[in-house]
Amino acid sequence: MIRIIDWQPTYQDDWKNLNIAWISRDYEVEQFDLDTLNYPEKYFINDGGAVLLAQRVSDGEILGTVALQPFGDGVLELAKMTVAEGARGLKIGELLGVAALERARQLGAKRVFLLSNTKAYQAINLYFKLGFRCVALENTDFKRANIQMEISI
Repeated sequence: MIRIIDWQPTYQDDWKNLNIAWISRDYEVEQFDLDTLNYPEKYFINDGGAVLLAQRVSDGEILGTVALQPFGDGVLELAKMTVAEGARGLKIGELLGVAALERARQLGAKRVFLLSNTKAYQAINLYFKLGFRCVALENTDFKRANIQMEISI
């Protein structure tokens, strides 16, 4: 059984390690990744966003992460969504996505966007399932981003 929990500093290592693992598998870990992973409160939480974690109830292991980064005017970015390699296929990504969109509603978001890469076709399929649609790619700080999607809340 999996439960979605809010960020606690206790989970810093899990948060960072899970994200570094997925990024470094196919892409370069960029400075902005390190900044946001080292300081999640600064980049996601303090200005009205959130970090959510998927935790296995039986042993407390963190199996996935997702963040909402505020950009003002009711706009949030869904970011740093990952599931541990050994826990993929268990619908944890979907649980995280649904919880993140519900939190975005609670935070008063009007629009949530995300940046991804078309090589991550399973993630893209999940985003479509959650209701995201492709939009024009805006300027991005990430070299790996080649697709942008968004959903109106």
